[in-house]
Amino acid sequence: MTGPVSTAANTPPTALTTGRETVLEVADLGVDIHVDRDWVGIVDGVDLTVRAGETVGLVGESGSGKTVTSLAVMQLLPPNSRVRGSVRLGGRELISLSEGELNRIRGVEMGMIFQEPRRSLNPAFTVGDQVAESVRRHRGADRSKAWDRAVELFELVGIPDARRRASAYPHEFSGGMCQRVMLAMALACEPSLLIADEPTTALDVTVQRQVLSLIGEVQQRLGIGVLLITHDLGVVAEVCDRAAVMYAGRIVEQAPVMELFDAPQHPYTAGLLHAMPDHVRHVERMGVIPGRVPPPHDFPAGCRFHPRCPFAQEPTCTEGEIPLRDVTPGHTARCARLGDLELEDAFYG
Repeated sequence: MTGPVSTAANTPPTALTTGRETVLEVADLGVDIHVDRDWVGIVDGVDLTVRAGETVGLVGESGSGKTVTSLAVMQLLPPNSRVRGSVRLGGRELISLSEGELNRIRGVEMGMIFQEPRRSLNPAFTVGDQVAESVRRHRGADRSKAWDRAVELFELVGIPDARRRASAYPHEFSGGMCQRVMLAMALACEPSLLIADEPTTALDVTVQRQVLSLIGEVQQRLGIGVLLITHDLGVVAEVCDRAAVMYAGRIVEQAPVMELFDAPQHPYTAGLLHAMPDHVRHVERMGVIPGRVPPPHDFPAGCRFHPRCPFAQEPTCTEGEIPLRDVTPGHTARCARLGDLELEDAFYG
């Protein structure tokens, strides 16, 4: 995808976010899953902040831990999991809340849209009923007012002939229109935080642009903070103010988007950038990162990227914890050889 979707990506992040309220603050977040009588860590030491009116991208290959992180924020993980660290929404700690208290927050103060929206919509009910149900449950509105609110939300997210289409069933909507329904549902109670987990998966390029543009327009209108989960750096470049790069359950680099693209400091980030299509990176050939993301039970010691990294050295990169270090204000990277590498051509074969 090329060309800007919103003005946010072309405006310095400091101009967008300075002085704005912190909506989400994640500190030292960890997630463990109980498997075969043992606990396996799948996410570790994640720090994230999202401010009002800001879009933060969480990016990485499949298996990096992005979706697990978003589900930990929403407290929607399965029973065989445990969450460590802190997740604060509007200054309120979520990890210590009961399920009843969380149910009063989900859909009200924070909303989420998922990839492949048809799986999240009930085929037995009309799309209008499914959005109106959220309004009735959280706002106590009667059926008539909840239905009117659903129609209003459909108009907000650009569904044409909203009142008539609200009576349709999910199978009567295209994938892009189903994603608009999911966005309407997430916005039903005007949350301060929207988590979008791969919202353009399985959509064609034209519809992808429409959905991303719509999220940006709604964000500007309502001033919400957005955490965008994606594997697509092209999407990050177009719509995000800041980005956090995730690998094997850890944040390996975090920076304002323009700085991340212009001066990546972690080899994994550089590898992802070099693997972008030529017309995005303006280079003669695409790069490749050898190997694959290791499974959680096989995370290596030291830097978890070192088995795939052309710069790895023993024991510098293979032993001990590698901390996040400051590069510039607002830019951190988890690399033992930070400042000692030339990353430009590292991943070109």
